[in-house]
Amino acid sequence: PAGRPALRHIQIGWDEPIMQRFPCPHCGPRDEVEFFYAADAGKTRPGRDCSAEDWARYRFMRKNAKGPAKELWLHAGGCGQWIFIQRDTLTHAVIGSEALGA
Repeated sequence: PAGRPALRHIQIGWDEPIMQRFPCPHCGPRDEVEFFYAADAGKTRPGRDCSAEDWARYRFMRKNAKGPAKELWLHAGGCGQWIFIQRDTLTHAVIGSEALGA
């Protein structure tokens, strides 16, 4: 509409974070869009002969506890390595990361 700025002209203050940064142990700090969440760390994958209900429970049911959590992530847009990320699920603060198998 006339008199209204195009969306590309809207500025975000430089003091406001645009996206979360995750510390990849292989590549250093990277934007969150490069990573894909896989699972809560320590969750045991069911065997190939599991029921559809067990598979759905593994894939979609999470504790969703508030506070510190350890999660498995894939750095798909970077090194392609699986990593653990520790973060606070309440504040989204990243506590740290480590390579899988470290």
